[in-house]
Amino acid sequence: MKINQNYANLQESYLFSDIAKKVSAYQSANPGKKIIKLGIGDVTQPLCESVVAAMVDAARELGGRDTFRGYGPEQGYAFLREAICAYYGERGVVLASDEVFVSDGAKSDIGNILDIFCTDNTVLIPNPVYPVYVDTNIMAGRNILFMDASQSNLFLPLPDEALHADIIYLCSPNNPTGAVYTREQLKQWVDYAIAHDSVILFDAAYEAFIADDKLPRSIYEIEGAKKCAIEFCSFSKTAGFTGTRCGYTVVPSELCFDGVHLNKLWLRRQTTKFNGVAYTVQRGAAAVFTPEGRSQIKESIAIYMNNAKTIADTMTDMGMWFTGGINSPYIWLKCPRGYKSWDYFDYLLGELGIVGTPGAGFGTNGEGFFRMTAFGDAEETAQAMAMLKAAAK
Repeated sequence: MKINQNYANLQESYLFSDIAKKVSAYQSANPGKKIIKLGIGDVTQPLCESVVAAMVDAARELGGRDTFRGYGPEQGYAFLREAICAYYGERGVVLASDEVFVSDGAKSDIGNILDIFCTDNTVLIPNPVYPVYVDTNIMAGRNILFMDASQSNLFLPLPDEALHADIIYLCSPNNPTGAVYTREQLKQWVDYAIAHDSVILFDAAYEAFIADDKLPRSIYEIEGAKKCAIEFCSFSKTAGFTGTRCGYTVVPSELCFDGVHLNKLWLRRQTTKFNGVAYTVQRGAAAVFTPEGRSQIKESIAIYMNNAKTIADTMTDMGMWFTGGINSPYIWLKCPRGYKSWDYFDYLLGELGIVGTPGAGFGTNGEGFFRMTAFGDAEETAQAMAMLKAAAK
């Protein structure tokens, strides 16, 4: 028996595990001292009333002999997939329900989608980046190339025709930088992928936070994208499903490589390795798309975006360079006074009791930068920014 030696190439622990250990050590050394968490992107607003009501009704159905349900379809119930298709239709994107696959979250699918690709493929990933993109490909032993995301290109790298990649990861609005691609910029990536016979794995988990109608919320708003892109989305941040777990992946029927339709491969993979999302959860997810659900969720998103504005305004007042905070729940700031990322983390935690995320944890290009999230409590976010301003003086 031999283990997968590719795991030996991973960092010893996950970024957010390191943060949790540091916070735990600080709390042990400073019992009773308040900590304000603006680091991990977990939500604080509860599930909205429409979602809760739908889940309660669904639970009651499962308690009745005539309405009980056992195993559901691995790709998701039709009522949810059709609601998702209708949601895309509002933006002029036409999808068939069999192109939508319901899952337990975007993170799972972003890692699992690699099952249908050869390990010899070359992967192109932004630097800095959400760690899952990198780690899952290291686990598989793929060759990884990094695209240079930096302050000079506002952390929105564009294609380099001198490079060839088989699999391309894009995330917009971006985690961790909060940067958002324009239609023209995404068109460059779609054209590149088609020319290079590549597939784009597009993470749209934060699309609901885009307020500017000129910015695309789905890569399928770009002409030609159905021929080269798979899109991942999630209810986690949009509707507070971080503890409930539900997301979806779109694999267009037009996607074809080596004479094989990727939609069929993904369906085969899911029916073999995945038993589907709980019926109660899917009923709750479907309620997200009702008029009442959308109105209630809009209120939660408004709270988070107000937090983002509070943080962004503070950065502006302090003269600190940053991206995000507009059309995104993340603020990516340049550490002041030449601080390195982990040093700035230690300073904020040790002196002010504020927890953020060191940019270096997202890749070498993240060194010297720092991520804050808007998913915290509104009062605590304002308090943290007040302390930051006072400390700067």
